[in-house]
Amino acid sequence: MTITLTAGIDEAGRGPLAGPVVAAAVILPEGHDIKGLDDSKKLTAKKRASLEAEILEKTLFNISLCQESEIDSINILQATMLAMTRAADGLSKRPDHILVDGNRLPKWDYQAEAVIGGDAIHACISAASILAKEHRDRMMIAAAEKYPEYGWERNKGYGTAEHLAALRKYGPTPLHRKSFAPVAQFELL
Repeated sequence: MTITLTAGIDEAGRGPLAGPVVAAAVILPEGHDIKGLDDSKKLTAKKRASLEAEILEKTLFNISLCQESEIDSINILQATMLAMTRAADGLSKRPDHILVDGNRLPKWDYQAEAVIGGDAIHACISAASILAKEHRDRMMIAAAEKYPEYGWERNKGYGTAEHLAALRKYGPTPLHRKSFAPVAQFELL
């Protein structure tokens, strides 16, 4: 019997005004016992953290990203596709099939399928969703220590009223996406 290795891929951070876009690829073991996998946005922070630890311990995974300068250079969609490709390419075993959350696939040589709402349907995509979100959230919380004015520990770089008010008052940081309209009107610090 041939065991097919299926990887799930999801990203976090397409919409924020600051920080990288992060993608994770996860191959769950056959008959895994990780309970409660779901779209990361539907889980509490405590549940995500608990599941993240279990995913990191029990799966094959890779987490990759595209920095703000790459996003500004190639646009957010292409940066997301590149981060997903890096995540797949970095797995220690090549998957036979990849399930990607969303409606688009990167241009790559993997057999793959885009699944709208896949992070709530396929456990491997749910696991990737959790890893990507937790990884990116930690990066933004760490960045908030250097740039506390923007409230990134709370808004994770999204364009909240607090974040936009700080942009108006202090201008953008090197972690801001200069190509995004709310940021583009300001000069870099």
